[in-house]
Amino acid sequence: MEQKILPDNSLTDANDSMLIVIDVQQAFLNKLNPEQCEPIVNRITWITQMASRFEIPVIATAEYIEFNGGTVPQVAEKFPKTTKDYNKMSFGLAGDQNILSAVRDTGRKTAVLVGFETDVCVCQSALGLMQNGYRVVALADAVASPGPSHEFGIERMRNAGVIISTVKGTFYEWLRTVNRVKEEFKDIYIKEQPMGVSL
Repeated sequence: MEQKILPDNSLTDANDSMLIVIDVQQAFLNKLNPEQCEPIVNRITWITQMASRFEIPVIATAEYIEFNGGTVPQVAEKFPKTTKDYNKMSFGLAGDQNILSAVRDTGRKTAVLVGFETDVCVCQSALGLMQNGYRVVALADAVASPGPSHEFGIERMRNAGVIISTVKGTFYEWLRTVNRVKEEFKDIYIKEQPMGVSL
């Protein structure tokens, strides 16, 4: 009898997480409706900054840098000093051994994904990471594709066992306690909230 794989309902642990910023490049932003761009880039920027404060490793990819350019400056400026853009020439990052090695080198097993495009590079990266034994969380409000392709990508990932969360939800899973907010993150309530997320 075939054993059923149960969904992973555990909370996302900051100490086991890495943040993977996938292809946040102007070429992909240009494909979105203009009113989508600022809120989603703000959310990606903010969660990248928060990952740095939690000392969560950040891995960044940029598809075909020579043609599409690197990560947009607003996001790249929040990367930890050791973070660089990996030139991604396969749609799924697991198809690139240099990127997969960087993922493995973190020593962590939960990959939190943000970036573009939901139904192609984010989805293929999520599935490839799962095939390599990683727990994968996609932040639905920090990934995007033009038109209905976003929802199709979210559905494809969810059906494959990817955990679908949000910037706010995952941030609070990383935090866990009110005391930690009071001691380390009190300033987020004053000035660092991303557009489109009420903390």
